Amino acid sequence: MIEVTGLSKRFVRGRGRKAQVVQAVQDLSFRAEDGRITGLLGPNGAGKTSTLRMIATLITPDAGQVTVDGIDIAREPRRALSRMGVLSDARGLYPRLTARENIVYYGRLQGLSADAAEARAEALADMLEMKPLLARRTEGFSQGERMKTALARALVHDPSHIILDEPTNGLDVLATRSLREALRRLRDEQRKCIVFSTHIMQEVERLCDQVVVMSHGRTVAEGSVPELLQRTGDTDFEACFVKLAFRDEAAQSGVEAGA
Repeated sequence: MIEVTGLSKRFVRGRGRKAQVVQAVQDLSFRAEDGRITGLLGPNGAGKTSTLRMIATLITPDAGQVTVDGIDIAREPRRALSRMGVLSDARGLYPRLTARENIVYYGRLQGLSADAAEARAEALADMLEMKPLLARRTEGFSQGERMKTALARALVHDPSHIILDEPTNGLDVLATRSLREALRRLRDEQRKCIVFSTHIMQEVERLCDQVVVMSHGRTVAEGSVPELLQRTGDTDFEACFVKLAFRDEAAQSGVEAGA
């Protein structure tokens, strides 16, 4: 389980008199359970990527706490990271290495023996339906092929928690469907805790057991898709999301219209 409590992060953009303080994440709290897919849903700039980067220890929060199976990532980052597989928006594959070499190399960095890393590469290639890719250099891979290789690399050490930042960006329909099926298997067959960010309604409706709606760096709603629909009284999830994520803007518009 991943538990986020009171997480906050601000950035300074620009220099000197033109410097601006941007509050990317503000007092964010949620819990992602094992054997469930939790989606961080929000418009661009809502703070989704910053949140996932703090969970993955890539940036340090200004306030708050993140625990992975009770392990405080600030106090024991290596121990926490050993339980996480992270697929960020930057795939970071080595283009001159084959898909197999990329996966095995990362497995070795995670402490696996050469034989164990090779075995995991084979098993993941079966699960992700990427056997034909193993012997090919990743240079020239399509976006879908790169995604599969990067996901296999993130899973090579068999982490119990999987973090994905907008994983379907740039994927075609077949690659997107393949990714969805892989995530379902990881949830249902291996009871993984999966957290991913997105701004695509269909991804949430088809995959997520739990949804955290973010706006301006804060949690504005949390629950399953049916629970959120019931909360707003909508039958269309896109309309539901707009009401939840943009209610402050709608309220302000109403005030200005009545002024």
